[in-house]
Amino acid sequence: MSGLRDKLIVALDRPDLASAMAQVDRIGDAVAWYKVGLELFYAAGRPSIQALADRGKRVFLDLKLHDIPATVGKAIGALQGLPISLLNVHAAGGPAMLRSAVEAARTLEKRPRVLGVTMLTSLDGSELPTLWNPTTDLESKVLALARVCREAGCDGVIASPLELLPLRREHAPPFVILTPGIRGPEDRAQDQKRTLSLPEAIARGADYVVVGRPISEASDPRAVVAAYEASLASHRSSERTQA
Repeated sequence: MSGLRDKLIVALDRPDLASAMAQVDRIGDAVAWYKVGLELFYAAGRPSIQALADRGKRVFLDLKLHDIPATVGKAIGALQGLPISLLNVHAAGGPAMLRSAVEAARTLEKRPRVLGVTMLTSLDGSELPTLWNPTTDLESKVLALARVCREAGCDGVIASPLELLPLRREHAPPFVILTPGIRGPEDRAQDQKRTLSLPEAIARGADYVVVGRPISEASDPRAVVAAYEASLASHRSSERTQA
C-alpha cells in the first residue's frame, strides 16, 4: 500500500488519548499518517502527538489557527520539540498572519509545512452572501485565498476536491494541496457538502487526502483502507487504458 500510505491521512477525532491510540493500534501499519484536530488536542495536548510519533506515524496538526499575527506566531512557536509534519492556519487571517505562521514554523527544530485553509468543506457557497462578498463565487474565493497563501510563503493549501483542477492549473507541485471531504458512493456525506471519491481526488492532483468517519466508524477500518487502495489501483488502470 505504499502509494496510498504516502497520501492517506486518517482523522483521529477522539475524545481522549486512550481511545485515540486504541484506534491507531487497531488500524496498525495500514496507515502512516494521522490528523490530530481540535477535539483530541484539547483533550490530550502534546502527548497525543508524541504518542503517534512513538508508533512511527506522521502527524498533521489540524488546529486551523486564525488570530492576529503575533498570537499565531507564538502559538506555533509553542510547538517546539513536537514531531509535526503538517500544520494549518486559516487563509482568511490575511497575509501578515500567514507570513507570521511561516516564519514561526521555520524556527522549529522539526520544521512542519504550513498549509492555508481556504474554504471549509462544510460550506457549499450559499453562505457567501452573509459571510463574504456576495459577488464572488466559492471557487473564485478559494483561488484568491490560495494566491494569498502562496505569496505569503505557505507550502500549500487545504481545499475541497471540487477545486482541485483549477488550483492545480495555477499551482504546480511542490505546492501542496491537501483535500478533506472524501466520500465514496456508499458513504454518508454527513456535514461534508463538497466531496469526491478518493481516486477522483488523487487523479485531480491532491497530494494528501483526509478521511475521517468512513474509516473511524467502520467495523473493520483496515478493510476500508484496503478498499480505498483497490479503488485507487482500479482507477489508475482505467486511466491508462483510456490513454
